Amino acid sequence: MDESGRGARVFAEEALLGLLLPFWQVVIGAVVLVVLVLSVGRLARRGRSRMTTALLVTAAAIVGFAVIGVLLEG
Repeated sequence: MDESGRGARVFAEEALLGLLLPFWQVVIGAVVLVVLVLSVGRLARRGRSRMTTALLVTAAAIVGFAVIGVLLEG
């Protein structure tokens, strides 16, 4: 069958977004990395006590997200 009708344009748009998706993931990842490095530097300048608290909170958040991900996976 001929796929040159209206549906062909939709497939082309999806293909274009499929090509752009990895690029946007790299951009978002780079922005997150920059913000993370800046925030860790600022936190390290504030002192040891705040750094320990921040690490504990971050570890709890990571474990919480992992548990939620495992529970919602099934």
